[in-house]
Amino acid sequence: MLVKNKVFVVTGAGGGIGGALVAELLSRGAKVSAVDLKGESLNALKTKLDANDKLSTHAVNIADRTAVEKLPKDVEKTHGHVDGIINCAGIVQPFVKINDLEFDAIERVMNVNFYGTLNMTKAFLPHLLKRPEGHVANVSSMGGFLPVPGQAVYGASKAAVKLMSEGLFAELLDTNVHVTTIFPGATKTDIGKNSGVKTPGGADPEEAAKKFPMLTPEKAAKIMIDGIEKNKAQIFTGKDSKMMSKLYRLNPVFATKFIAKQMGSLLK
Repeated sequence: MLVKNKVFVVTGAGGGIGGALVAELLSRGAKVSAVDLKGESLNALKTKLDANDKLSTHAVNIADRTAVEKLPKDVEKTHGHVDGIINCAGIVQPFVKINDLEFDAIERVMNVNFYGTLNMTKAFLPHLLKRPEGHVANVSSMGGFLPVPGQAVYGASKAAVKLMSEGLFAELLDTNVHVTTIFPGATKTDIGKNSGVKTPGGADPEEAAKKFPMLTPEKAAKIMIDGIEKNKAQIFTGKDSKMMSKLYRLNPVFATKFIAKQMGSLLK
């Protein structure tokens, strides 16, 4: 679906890949409703982009189903309708093994990553089905198809996003709504800081977890929007994501042991 003159909703828009997605969509002529938990981050984004009436901001906790259910009405009040959503919001877990992970942290990760994505999808899908063409793009993760020690529950939440999105793709094959699942590779973001998480050595989990060259958020966003415009069912951003997807499908045990070896020192 070409994004020019379309209305998109982007979650996690306060920074990182989400903020870059908003900028990329606006640059291609779309209107955007930017959604984030932090109102101050949204205000900073709006000041930075200076997009006037093409950009609206909405401070919403996507894990709050009641709040999300009100969002389509707010977006349509501002922009008239909605053509697509990109669920980019996500957090990582504390960098520890499952045995040492507290249940409140587990629930927080699942509520934001999986239920937040599900809440948004359920709230907006009836509206998208009424449009001539619609799009749902859900951001999973390399951790959604490849086990990462110390991020096992984060991976489980993103695997849930993956399978939910792929099931949705199958359910909507005969409709006007396209579905895309996105698997970002290592990207230079503040996801660890924004999640309130540090590794045992004090490093950002994203940087510590993936020893591959990192994409900028802007490059990742461009790849994502290019794929959405081509109605791709899957988008892999970065050589690491593509390589590990192929390796895991070819030999999942070898791939799991490879990642475990890379991560082992961080969990001691």
